[in-house]
Amino acid sequence: MDLNEFDEIRPYNEDEIPVVFEELLADRQFNLVMRGFVPVLPKRMLHGLLRRRFKGVKTAQDFQIRFMKPIVQLSVWRCTNGLTFGFPSDMDKTRCHLFVSNHRDIVLDSAYLDLLLYNNDFDHTCEIGIGDNLLIYPWIKKLVRLNKAFTVRRGLTAHEMMRSSLLMSQYIHYAVNEKNENVWIAQREGRAKDSDDRTQDSVLKMFAMGYESRSADISEGERAIAALKHLHIAPLAISYEHDPCDYLKAEEFQYKRDVAGWKKSKQDDLQNMKVGILGKKGHVHYEIAPCIDEWLDTLDPSLPKKEIFRLVAEHIDREIHLRYRLYPCNWIAMDELDGTDNSSHYTASDKKAFESYVNSRLALVSVPNPDTAFLRERLLTMYANPCRNYCQAEKC
Repeated sequence: MDLNEFDEIRPYNEDEIPVVFEELLADRQFNLVMRGFVPVLPKRMLHGLLRRRFKGVKTAQDFQIRFMKPIVQLSVWRCTNGLTFGFPSDMDKTRCHLFVSNHRDIVLDSAYLDLLLYNNDFDHTCEIGIGDNLLIYPWIKKLVRLNKAFTVRRGLTAHEMMRSSLLMSQYIHYAVNEKNENVWIAQREGRAKDSDDRTQDSVLKMFAMGYESRSADISEGERAIAALKHLHIAPLAISYEHDPCDYLKAEEFQYKRDVAGWKKSKQDDLQNMKVGILGKKGHVHYEIAPCIDEWLDTLDPSLPKKEIFRLVAEHIDREIHLRYRLYPCNWIAMDELDGTDNSSHYTASDKKAFESYVNSRLALVSVPNPDTAFLRERLLTMYANPCRNYCQAEKC
Protein backbone atom coordinates (compact mmCIF):
# COMPACT_ATOMS: atom_id res chain seq x y z
CA MET A 1 0.00 0.00 0.00
CA ASP A 2 1.13 3.56 -0.77
CA LEU A 3 1.81 5.16 2.63
CA ASN A 4 1.03 8.59 1.16
CA GLU A 5 -2.63 7.60 1.35
CA PHE A 6 -2.38 8.03 5.13
CA ASP A 7 -1.40 11.71 4.79
CA GLU A 8 -4.98 12.92 5.25
CA ILE A 9 -5.38 11.27 8.66
CA ARG A 10 -1.96 10.47 10.20
CA PRO A 11 0.01 12.35 12.88
CA TYR A 12 2.87 14.52 11.70
CA ASN A 13 6.11 12.93 10.53
CA GLU A 14 9.41 13.95 12.09
CA ASP A 15 10.37 16.30 9.24
CA GLU A 16 7.06 18.19 9.58
CA ILE A 17 7.23 18.85 13.33
CA PRO A 18 9.56 21.93 13.35
CA VAL A 19 7.53 23.69 10.63
CA VAL A 20 4.21 23.05 12.37
CA PHE A 21 5.64 24.27 15.68
CA GLU A 22 6.52 27.62 14.10
CA GLU A 23 3.03 27.81 12.57
CA LEU A 24 1.55 27.33 16.04
CA LEU A 25 3.66 30.16 17.46
CA ALA A 26 2.30 32.42 14.72
CA ASP A 27 -1.32 31.47 15.43
CA ARG A 28 -3.22 34.17 17.32
CA GLN A 29 -5.71 31.82 19.00
CA PHE A 30 -2.96 29.44 20.11
CA ASN A 31 -1.11 32.36 21.67
CA LEU A 32 -4.22 33.45 23.57
CA VAL A 33 -4.57 29.93 25.00
CA MET A 34 -0.91 29.79 26.01
CA ARG A 35 -1.15 33.21 27.64
CA GLY A 36 -3.90 31.79 29.81
CA PHE A 37 -1.32 29.49 31.43
CA VAL A 38 1.29 32.23 31.99
CA PRO A 39 -0.57 35.58 31.74
CA VAL A 40 2.29 37.57 33.25
CA LEU A 41 4.71 36.78 30.41
CA PRO A 42 4.91 39.08 27.37
CA LYS A 43 4.43 37.36 24.01
CA ARG A 44 8.14 37.59 23.12
CA MET A 45 9.20 35.94 26.39
CA LEU A 46 6.51 33.28 26.04
CA HIS A 47 7.78 32.38 22.56
CA GLY A 48 11.32 32.22 23.91
CA LEU A 49 10.20 29.88 26.67
CA LEU A 50 8.34 27.64 24.22
CA ARG A 51 11.31 27.52 21.83
CA ARG A 52 13.62 26.47 24.65
CA ARG A 53 11.20 23.69 25.56
CA PHE A 54 11.13 22.64 21.90
CA LYS A 55 14.90 22.32 21.66
CA GLY A 56 15.78 18.67 21.14
CA VAL A 57 12.28 17.65 20.02
CA LYS A 58 12.59 15.33 17.03
CA THR A 59 9.63 12.98 17.32
CA ALA A 60 5.98 13.22 18.36
CA GLN A 61 6.82 11.27 21.52
CA ASP A 62 9.53 13.84 22.31
CA PHE A 63 6.84 16.52 21.95
CA GLN A 64 4.51 14.63 24.29
CA ILE A 65 7.20 14.28 26.93
CA ARG A 66 8.58 17.83 26.78
CA PHE A 67 5.34 19.76 26.18
CA MET A 68 2.30 17.71 27.04
CA LYS A 69 3.57 15.74 30.04
CA PRO A 70 3.99 18.82 32.31
CA ILE A 71 0.55 20.12 31.31
CA VAL A 72 -1.14 16.77 31.90
CA GLN A 73 0.69 16.35 35.20
CA LEU A 74 -0.57 19.81 36.22
CA SER A 75 -4.11 18.65 35.44
CA VAL A 76 -3.61 15.63 37.70
CA TRP A 77 -2.39 17.83 40.56
CA ARG A 78 -5.08 20.49 40.18
CA CYS A 79 -8.12 18.50 39.11
CA THR A 80 -7.90 15.01 40.63
CA ASN A 81 -7.49 13.40 44.03
CA GLY A 82 -5.03 10.96 42.52
CA LEU A 83 -4.44 9.06 39.27
CA THR A 84 -3.76 5.33 39.63
CA PHE A 85 -2.93 2.58 37.17
CA GLY A 86 -3.22 -1.18 37.00
CA PHE A 87 -2.00 -3.61 34.33
CA PRO A 88 -1.16 -7.33 34.12
CA SER A 89 2.06 -8.15 35.96
CA ASP A 90 3.36 -10.11 32.98
CA MET A 91 2.56 -7.44 30.41
CA ASP A 92 5.38 -6.87 27.92
CA LYS A 93 6.03 -3.12 28.03
CA THR A 94 7.97 -3.23 24.76
CA ARG A 95 5.10 -4.73 22.74
CA CYS A 96 2.58 -2.48 21.06
CA HIS A 97 -1.17 -2.87 21.53
CA LEU A 98 -4.45 -1.40 20.41
CA PHE A 99 -6.03 -0.17 23.65
CA VAL A 100 -9.83 -0.27 23.35
CA SER A 101 -11.47 1.61 26.20
CA ASN A 102 -14.62 3.16 27.50
CA HIS A 103 -14.70 6.93 26.98
CA ARG A 104 -15.24 9.50 29.71
CA ASP A 105 -13.46 12.71 28.69
CA ILE A 106 -12.93 14.12 25.19
CA VAL A 107 -9.33 15.22 25.78
CA LEU A 108 -7.98 13.65 28.95
CA ASP A 109 -8.79 9.95 28.51
CA SER A 110 -5.87 9.46 26.13
CA ALA A 111 -3.69 12.16 27.70
CA TYR A 112 -3.81 10.52 31.13
CA LEU A 113 -3.08 7.14 29.52
CA ASP A 114 0.05 8.53 27.86
CA LEU A 115 1.26 9.93 31.18
CA LEU A 116 0.66 6.60 32.92
CA LEU A 117 2.43 4.59 30.23
CA TYR A 118 5.44 6.92 30.32
CA ASN A 119 5.62 6.97 34.13
CA ASN A 120 5.44 3.17 34.26
CA ASP A 121 8.29 2.62 31.80
CA PHE A 122 6.37 1.47 28.75
CA ASP A 123 8.45 1.97 25.62
CA HIS A 124 5.72 3.79 23.73
CA THR A 125 2.91 6.21 24.45
CA CYS A 126 -0.18 6.08 22.20
CA GLU A 127 -1.33 7.29 18.87
CA ILE A 128 -4.86 8.55 19.40
CA GLY A 129 -8.01 8.35 17.29
CA ILE A 130 -9.87 11.69 17.52
CA GLY A 131 -13.04 12.77 15.72
CA ASP A 132 -12.59 15.60 13.23
CA ASN A 133 -15.71 17.26 14.69
CA LEU A 134 -13.51 18.25 17.65
CA LEU A 135 -10.84 19.89 15.49
CA ILE A 136 -12.72 23.18 15.63
CA TYR A 137 -9.78 25.52 14.95
CA PRO A 138 -6.65 25.01 12.81
CA TRP A 139 -4.40 25.29 15.88
CA ILE A 140 -6.27 22.44 17.61
CA LYS A 141 -5.80 20.19 14.58
CA LYS A 142 -2.08 21.02 14.47
CA LEU A 143 -1.61 20.52 18.19
CA VAL A 144 -3.32 17.12 18.32
CA ARG A 145 -1.41 15.87 15.26
CA LEU A 146 1.81 16.90 17.01
CA ASN A 147 0.49 14.88 19.95
CA LYS A 148 0.32 11.60 17.96
CA ALA A 149 -3.35 11.93 16.97
CA PHE A 150 -4.86 10.53 13.79
CA THR A 151 -8.18 11.76 12.48
CA VAL A 152 -11.47 9.87 12.64
CA ARG A 153 -13.81 11.45 10.11
CA ARG A 154 -17.42 12.09 11.13
CA GLY A 155 -20.64 13.01 9.32
CA LEU A 156 -19.90 11.14 6.08
CA THR A 157 -22.13 9.57 3.46
CA ALA A 158 -22.32 5.78 3.41
CA HIS A 159 -19.83 5.58 0.51
CA GLU A 160 -17.42 8.02 2.16
CA MET A 161 -17.72 6.18 5.45
CA MET A 162 -16.71 2.88 3.85
CA ARG A 163 -13.58 4.41 2.32
CA SER A 164 -12.73 6.31 5.51
CA SER A 165 -13.18 3.21 7.70
CA LEU A 166 -10.97 1.12 5.42
CA LEU A 167 -8.24 3.76 5.41
CA MET A 168 -8.36 4.16 9.19
CA SER A 169 -8.24 0.38 9.71
CA GLN A 170 -5.26 0.06 7.40
CA TYR A 171 -3.55 2.85 9.28
CA ILE A 172 -4.15 1.25 12.70
CA HIS A 173 -2.70 -2.07 11.49
CA TYR A 174 0.28 -0.18 10.08
CA ALA A 175 0.79 1.85 13.28
CA VAL A 176 0.75 -1.18 15.60
CA ASN A 177 2.77 -3.58 13.47
CA GLU A 178 5.12 -1.45 11.35
CA LYS A 179 5.50 1.90 13.11
CA ASN A 180 5.60 0.04 16.45
CA GLU A 181 3.17 2.41 18.16
CA ASN A 182 0.49 1.78 20.74
CA VAL A 183 -2.91 3.01 19.59
CA TRP A 184 -5.81 4.20 21.77
CA ILE A 185 -9.36 4.29 20.47
CA ALA A 186 -12.76 4.37 22.17
CA GLN A 187 -15.00 1.30 22.03
CA ARG A 188 -17.78 3.32 20.39
CA GLU A 189 -18.29 6.55 18.50
CA GLY A 190 -18.45 9.36 21.06
CA ARG A 191 -18.87 9.06 24.80
CA ALA A 192 -21.55 6.93 26.40
CA LYS A 193 -23.48 9.79 27.97
CA ASP A 194 -25.12 7.49 30.53
CA SER A 195 -21.86 5.58 31.26
CA ASP A 196 -23.40 2.34 30.00
CA ASP A 197 -20.23 1.31 28.18
CA ARG A 198 -20.74 -1.10 25.28
CA THR A 199 -18.38 -1.96 22.44
CA GLN A 200 -19.95 -1.33 19.05
CA ASP A 201 -19.70 -4.27 16.66
CA SER A 202 -19.12 -1.71 13.90
CA VAL A 203 -15.88 -0.62 15.58
CA LEU A 204 -14.61 -4.22 15.54
CA LYS A 205 -15.71 -4.59 11.93
CA MET A 206 -13.66 -1.47 11.12
CA PHE A 207 -10.61 -2.94 12.87
CA ALA A 208 -10.83 -6.04 10.65
CA MET A 209 -11.33 -4.23 7.35
CA GLY A 210 -7.71 -3.20 6.83
CA TYR A 211 -6.12 -6.58 7.49
CA GLU A 212 -4.40 -8.16 4.51
CA SER A 213 -4.42 -11.93 4.93
CA ARG A 214 -1.49 -13.89 3.49
CA SER A 215 -3.82 -16.75 2.68
CA ALA A 216 -6.81 -16.40 0.39
CA ASP A 217 -8.14 -19.83 1.30
CA ILE A 218 -9.58 -19.08 4.76
CA SER A 219 -13.12 -18.67 6.03
CA GLU A 220 -14.54 -15.27 6.93
CA GLY A 221 -14.46 -16.28 10.59
CA GLU A 222 -10.77 -17.23 10.42
CA ARG A 223 -9.99 -13.97 8.69
CA ALA A 224 -11.89 -11.92 11.31
CA ILE A 225 -10.01 -13.64 14.15
CA ALA A 226 -6.64 -13.21 12.43
CA ALA A 227 -7.37 -9.52 11.77
CA LEU A 228 -8.17 -8.83 15.42
CA LYS A 229 -5.16 -10.83 16.65
CA HIS A 230 -2.94 -8.74 14.37
CA LEU A 231 -3.79 -5.68 16.50
CA HIS A 232 -3.05 -7.24 19.92
CA ILE A 233 -6.15 -5.66 21.47
CA ALA A 234 -6.00 -4.90 25.19
CA PRO A 235 -9.27 -3.70 26.80
CA LEU A 236 -8.87 -0.70 29.09
CA ALA A 237 -11.22 0.48 31.85
CA ILE A 238 -11.31 4.19 32.76
CA SER A 239 -13.02 5.18 36.02
CA TYR A 240 -13.66 8.78 37.11
CA GLU A 241 -15.04 9.36 40.59
CA HIS A 242 -16.72 12.54 39.35
CA ASP A 243 -17.37 13.45 35.73
CA PRO A 244 -16.93 17.23 35.30
CA CYS A 245 -19.26 17.11 32.28
CA ASP A 246 -22.04 15.19 34.03
CA TYR A 247 -24.40 18.18 34.16
CA LEU A 248 -23.70 18.99 30.49
CA LYS A 249 -24.54 15.41 29.54
CA ALA A 250 -27.78 15.66 31.56
CA GLU A 251 -28.62 18.84 29.63
CA GLU A 252 -28.09 16.96 26.36
CA PHE A 253 -30.59 14.31 27.43
CA GLN A 254 -33.27 16.93 28.07
CA TYR A 255 -32.54 18.80 24.82
CA LYS A 256 -32.79 15.54 22.86
CA ARG A 257 -36.03 14.67 24.65
CA ASP A 258 -37.66 18.09 24.14
CA VAL A 259 -36.23 19.44 20.88
CA ALA A 260 -36.74 17.36 17.73
CA GLY A 261 -33.50 16.91 15.78
CA TRP A 262 -31.37 18.68 18.39
CA LYS A 263 -27.62 18.30 17.86
CA LYS A 264 -24.60 19.66 19.68
CA SER A 265 -22.90 22.66 18.11
CA LYS A 266 -19.17 23.20 17.75
CA GLN A 267 -19.43 25.61 20.65
CA ASP A 268 -20.99 22.84 22.74
CA ASP A 269 -18.05 20.56 21.92
CA LEU A 270 -15.62 23.31 22.89
CA GLN A 271 -17.47 23.82 26.18
CA ASN A 272 -17.31 20.09 26.92
CA MET A 273 -13.57 20.07 26.24
CA LYS A 274 -12.98 23.07 28.50
CA VAL A 275 -15.11 21.77 31.38
CA GLY A 276 -13.60 18.30 31.06
CA ILE A 277 -10.04 19.62 31.24
CA LEU A 278 -10.52 22.12 34.06
CA GLY A 279 -13.22 20.41 36.16
CA LYS A 280 -12.70 18.44 39.37
CA LYS A 281 -12.66 14.68 38.85
CA GLY A 282 -12.05 13.16 42.27
CA HIS A 283 -10.03 9.96 41.99
CA VAL A 284 -9.24 8.58 38.53
CA HIS A 285 -8.20 4.99 37.85
CA TYR A 286 -7.03 3.22 34.69
CA GLU A 287 -6.71 -0.54 34.40
CA ILE A 288 -5.55 -2.59 31.42
CA ALA A 289 -6.94 -6.10 30.96
CA PRO A 290 -4.88 -8.93 29.41
CA CYS A 291 -4.43 -8.83 25.64
CA ILE A 292 -7.26 -10.82 24.03
CA ASP A 293 -5.02 -12.75 21.56
CA GLU A 294 -5.12 -16.02 23.54
CA TRP A 295 -8.86 -15.70 24.14
CA LEU A 296 -9.41 -15.21 20.39
CA ASP A 297 -7.78 -18.62 19.83
CA THR A 298 -10.65 -20.21 21.77
CA LEU A 299 -13.28 -19.00 19.27
CA ASP A 300 -14.75 -21.34 16.68
CA PRO A 301 -13.40 -20.06 13.33
CA SER A 302 -16.32 -21.66 11.49
CA LEU A 303 -18.67 -19.08 12.99
CA PRO A 304 -19.89 -16.22 10.77
CA LYS A 305 -17.83 -13.08 11.26
CA LYS A 306 -20.90 -11.21 12.52
CA GLU A 307 -21.18 -13.71 15.39
CA ILE A 308 -17.45 -13.45 16.08
CA PHE A 309 -17.66 -9.67 16.33
CA ARG A 310 -20.59 -10.03 18.74
CA LEU A 311 -18.67 -12.42 20.97
CA VAL A 312 -15.55 -10.24 20.92
CA ALA A 313 -17.59 -7.15 21.82
CA GLU A 314 -19.14 -9.01 24.76
CA HIS A 315 -15.71 -10.18 25.92
CA ILE A 316 -14.20 -6.68 25.75
CA ASP A 317 -17.19 -5.27 27.62
CA ARG A 318 -16.87 -7.84 30.40
CA GLU A 319 -13.12 -7.21 30.73
CA ILE A 320 -13.78 -3.47 31.04
CA HIS A 321 -16.73 -3.82 33.42
CA LEU A 322 -14.80 -6.11 35.78
CA ARG A 323 -11.99 -3.57 36.00
CA TYR A 324 -14.01 -0.49 36.90
CA ARG A 325 -12.83 1.24 40.05
CA LEU A 326 -16.13 1.79 41.89
CA TYR A 327 -16.49 4.69 44.32
CA PRO A 328 -19.09 5.32 47.04
CA CYS A 329 -21.06 7.56 44.67
CA ASN A 330 -21.55 4.65 42.24
CA TRP A 331 -23.03 2.37 44.90
CA ILE A 332 -25.18 5.17 46.35
CA ALA A 333 -26.61 6.05 42.93
CA MET A 334 -27.44 2.42 42.15
CA ASP A 335 -29.10 1.91 45.55
CA GLU A 336 -31.24 5.03 45.10
CA LEU A 337 -32.39 4.08 41.60
CA ASP A 338 -32.75 0.32 41.99
CA GLY A 339 -33.78 -0.02 45.62
CA THR A 340 -30.77 -2.23 46.38
CA ASP A 341 -28.75 -2.16 49.59
CA ASN A 342 -25.00 -1.86 49.17
CA SER A 343 -24.47 0.34 52.20
CA SER A 344 -21.38 -1.67 53.16
CA HIS A 345 -19.62 0.20 50.36
CA TYR A 346 -20.28 3.69 51.75
CA THR A 347 -20.94 5.66 54.90
CA ALA A 348 -23.68 8.07 55.94
CA SER A 349 -21.15 10.84 55.37
CA ASP A 350 -20.49 9.58 51.82
CA LYS A 351 -24.22 9.61 51.11
CA LYS A 352 -24.65 13.14 52.42
CA ALA A 353 -21.66 14.36 50.39
CA PHE A 354 -22.99 12.78 47.20
CA GLU A 355 -26.44 14.29 47.71
CA SER A 356 -24.81 17.68 48.05
CA TYR A 357 -22.73 17.01 44.94
CA VAL A 358 -25.78 16.06 42.83
CA ASN A 359 -27.64 19.20 43.94
CA SER A 360 -24.63 21.35 43.07
CA ARG A 361 -24.49 19.84 39.57
CA LEU A 362 -28.22 20.36 38.99
CA ALA A 363 -27.72 24.01 39.92
CA LEU A 364 -25.33 24.37 36.96
CA VAL A 365 -27.87 23.21 34.38
CA SER A 366 -28.85 26.02 32.01
CA VAL A 367 -31.42 24.28 29.81
CA PRO A 368 -34.69 26.27 29.51
CA ASN A 369 -37.47 24.91 31.74
CA PRO A 370 -35.30 22.34 33.47
CA ASP A 371 -37.08 19.11 34.39
CA THR A 372 -35.34 18.60 37.72
CA ALA A 373 -36.65 15.10 38.36
CA PHE A 374 -35.58 13.94 34.88
CA LEU A 375 -32.18 15.63 35.14
CA ARG A 376 -31.57 14.09 38.55
CA GLU A 377 -32.44 10.63 37.28
CA ARG A 378 -30.04 11.12 34.35
CA LEU A 379 -27.23 12.21 36.66
CA LEU A 380 -27.79 9.29 39.01
CA THR A 381 -27.89 6.87 36.07
CA MET A 382 -24.44 8.06 34.92
CA TYR A 383 -23.02 7.05 38.29
CA ALA A 384 -25.13 3.90 38.74
CA ASN A 385 -24.42 2.20 35.39
CA PRO A 386 -20.77 1.30 36.06
CA CYS A 387 -21.96 -0.43 39.25
CA ARG A 388 -24.76 -2.22 37.42
CA ASN A 389 -22.39 -3.44 34.70
CA TYR A 390 -19.77 -4.55 37.23
CA CYS A 391 -22.35 -6.54 39.20
CA GLN A 392 -23.66 -8.14 36.03
CA ALA A 393 -20.15 -9.05 34.85
CA GLU A 394 -19.33 -10.66 38.19
CA LYS A 395 -22.23 -13.08 37.74
CA CYS A 396 -21.06 -14.26 34.30
